[in-house]
This record gives sequence, C-alpha cells and structure tokens, in this order.
Amino acid sequence: MKKTIKNVAFHNLGCKVNSYELDVVQQKFEEKGYCIVPFDQNADIYIINTCTVTNIADRKSRQMLHQAKKRNPDSIVVALGCYVQTDTKKVKLDPCIDLAIGNNRKKDTVEIVEAWIREHVSDAGYADKAADGSADGDGTSAALTDDRDLVDKNDYLADSVIDINHTGEYEEMQLTKTGEHTRAYIKIQDGCNQFCTYCIIPFARGRVRSRRVEDICKEIKGLVKKGYREFVLTGIHISSYGVDFTSDSHKQAETPEDTDYMLTENGQSDGKQTYREQSDANKNDEVVYFKGISRLLSLIETIHEIEGVERIRLGSLEPRIITDGFAKRMSELSKICPHFHLSLQSGCDATLKRMNRHYTTKEYKKGVESLRRYYDNPAITTDVIVGFPGETDEEFLCTQKFLKEINFFEMHIFPYSRRKNTIAANMPGQVDGEIKKQRAHELLKLEEEQSYQYRVSFLGKEEDVLFEEAKEIDHKWYILGHTTRYVKVAKEIDDISCAQELSGKIVKVRLTDMLTKDIVVVI
Repeated sequence: MKKTIKNVAFHNLGCKVNSYELDVVQQKFEEKGYCIVPFDQNADIYIINTCTVTNIADRKSRQMLHQAKKRNPDSIVVALGCYVQTDTKKVKLDPCIDLAIGNNRKKDTVEIVEAWIREHVSDAGYADKAADGSADGDGTSAALTDDRDLVDKNDYLADSVIDINHTGEYEEMQLTKTGEHTRAYIKIQDGCNQFCTYCIIPFARGRVRSRRVEDICKEIKGLVKKGYREFVLTGIHISSYGVDFTSDSHKQAETPEDTDYMLTENGQSDGKQTYREQSDANKNDEVVYFKGISRLLSLIETIHEIEGVERIRLGSLEPRIITDGFAKRMSELSKICPHFHLSLQSGCDATLKRMNRHYTTKEYKKGVESLRRYYDNPAITTDVIVGFPGETDEEFLCTQKFLKEINFFEMHIFPYSRRKNTIAANMPGQVDGEIKKQRAHELLKLEEEQSYQYRVSFLGKEEDVLFEEAKEIDHKWYILGHTTRYVKVAKEIDDISCAQELSGKIVKVRLTDMLTKDIVVVI
C-alpha cells in the first residue's frame, strides 16, 4: 500500500530573517495543499531551517535534523540555509539528511522537494514498510539507505547549494501571513560586506543584495489587508540597503569577484580572509555610510506613505549610519517607532579594532546623542560580546564604563563563542571560560538595572500600545502589548475571551505600576 506524502513539519533556528524565510516556505507548502503538523509529531517531511552563527548553532542544527529522522526514519528530512552553506561536506555525509537546500534556493523549496520525491519515490507516494521491515510496492523508501541514494543526494545538494558569493540579485520571496497576528517582519535585504573577525555570516549569506522597493511595498500592502499594523524592517545588514543598486534603483549592480572571501567546495573557509581584505572592505565603508543613508531613508519614507501602516520599526542598524541628518529626517516620520537597535559589541576601541568593527566608541556615542536630540527618551538597545580574544581586565572595565555612560534600555550580552573558520578563532589571548562567564554575569546585572529604570521612567505617563495576545499571570488574565518604544505592558481583562476586543488595536493607556520586572501594568 502507498500513502501520499502530505504531512510537513517545520522548525526554525536562528534570526528573524530565517524566521521570515521559513514563513514563506511554509506558506508555499500550504498553497500546494500540504498539511502542516507540529514538529514534535510524526510527519512525512521535516524541514529544518538551520543556523550557523556559532559552533553551538551548528550543533543544534544537527540535533534537530537527527531528531526528525529518529522520530520517523521513513521521513524526508530537508536541511535549509546557513549550516548547509558553511559545512557542506558534513551535510553531504550525514545519513539523516535526505535533501539540502542553500540560502539562495529557499524560495524554490517546495519545487525542489517535489522533484526529489518524483525521482526517489514513485508516483509521489512512498512505501509503507511491511511487518518484516521490507518495503511494499516497488521497494522504494524516502529514507536513504545505500550508496546509490547517497550519490543522488549529493547531486541534488550540488544543484541546490548556490555559490552565494557571486550572485548579484536578491532572491525574491513574498509573504502573505506570519505566525504573529499584529506585527510582521519584512526582509529588505540579504548578505553582509562587513567581515567582522568573529563572524561567519558573510560566508553563509554572501554579499549585500537589496530587495526592490516595489516588491517590499507589494508585500506590505498585502499584509495590511490581512490586518497587520506594525512592520519591522529586517535583514542581515539593513544599513547597507541599496548599496548594490545602480543608478536605476530597480537593478542590482554586478557583484565584484572577491575570491578571497570564498568558501571551498566543501563549505569550509580557505583561510584567505586576512586583515588586508578587511582593509579592502573598509574602503567601501564610505559608500555604505552615504549610499545606505540615502537608500534606506528613501525606502522608509515610501513605506511611511502606505495607507494602513501604523508603525514602522527598524532592525539592527550600523552605528555610523546614525547622523544628525538621518535622525532628523526619521523624526519627521510619525510612524517610526523611537526604538533603535545599534549593535555595539564592545565599549573599548582596542577590542572594536580587533573585531574589525567599522566605528569607534566616540562615533557610537555621537549617534546615540543624535537620536536623543530628535526623540524624547528613545529606546536604545544593543548587543555586547564579552571575553573577545585579547580582552584584558582593563578593556572589560572600559566596556562596562561605556555601557553605564550610554545607559541602554536593553542589552543582549553574549560570552564570546569561538567560531571555526573565522580570524578570531585563531587569535592569541583566548579568554578563559570562567572569566567570560563572570564578565557576562556582571554586565547582565547592569542590564537588568538599566532596563528596569527605563521602564519605571514611564510610570504615570500615557502611551500608545498595540495590543497583541492574552496571557495568564499569577492566576489573572491580561492582554499584552508594546508601546512604540517596545516597552511590554499588560492590561487586566476578565477572561481570555475579552482579549479579542483589543487584539490588533492601538489604544492610548496610562502606565501605572510594574507587574513584573519587565512588564508594566496599564489602565
């Protein structure tokens, strides 16, 4: 007996860009009539969108792939994305992975999977195993069990993993719905040209590729019709948006052939990334700095004019893009949320230089001052890496002092994680794990203090809140939402049925008290 392959389960690892892409992939499977089931249930096809930002992310990606095959040995297990790009050799040899698809082909996932099924599983069905373990029908099975199937898998993998370092065009995907009901993440670009010494992402995502303005607007207009009110512009390095455009903003410029940035065919760094090449990247900094300001602001202004868009929130920004002119122009757009994530990584200039970050703490502080000049008490958030190679006690204290001086709303604190195939992995002065842990603990305490005080500063004030979902806290029902500055608030309701009345609406409320250390009660 045969059964049709119809049940598909999805699992996402990593960033908001990955989440956006998997939403589109799932949407396409739904349009084709597949039944979406939870990842922890038995499925015919498991699709895992992988992450490779750290060695731990690689390990988690492998764990989820293996977990899927263990749950149903006869399932088709598909690996998508960044781990596929950076560790292709391991992917090819992994018996739990039936099909691997690189970042540039995610938009074609359903077609690639169906082509694989047609070749490996006759009549688009797959055989139930008989009681003795043999296969029914023609003996085919979705699981790869012999050398011939392994070769087939490699052929498909070779076809599906594209050399993303030399593709010049953005891989268009259109999202019609998301897992959230009121807020939608909109991907506006892919790739990064920065080459920080600790980061593998340029190898996984390739060089900057920007999305056409009309495609972005089309997607947003469609989501507005579905009831979405807030849009978060996201990407791998959104401050570089448009730097790859020619004078015709609808066309991408040709991507230069920077072979020194290539991975080998096995998905490993060829070891040619050096400080010389980083210098070459720095030469393009001014292009990013000026062109990025112009193109990104122009895009934001275009989105601002779309009827039905009520809030625009920006993803992580390059600190140097925040000039007085940039801040002033954004402040004139009423739909922009005064919530800005400026990735810092270190508050010590010597450490920033080893990281190959393209700004100084003085430039960073100047950007923050510009935002605070044009916005009333804006929410400034950041990322910080502690224990980067060579970080001395003095350098750590320098960072700690700078974080206190800036006084952030929120900080994401990460102990440095050694990532193979990056320059930082081979740097001298690798910091002991216990020292990294202690430094992270100190900064987390500082983060909690600053974050709490920022929230408390709004008590007694009126704020516009976009209400989203209901939650039970200490045996009482609340509907949760966020202010424009992304302060989480809670309004008490009688029961969960009352949430529908407020969900998806923006309401002016008064912030009265702290419900928890990170949630404010409103009336």
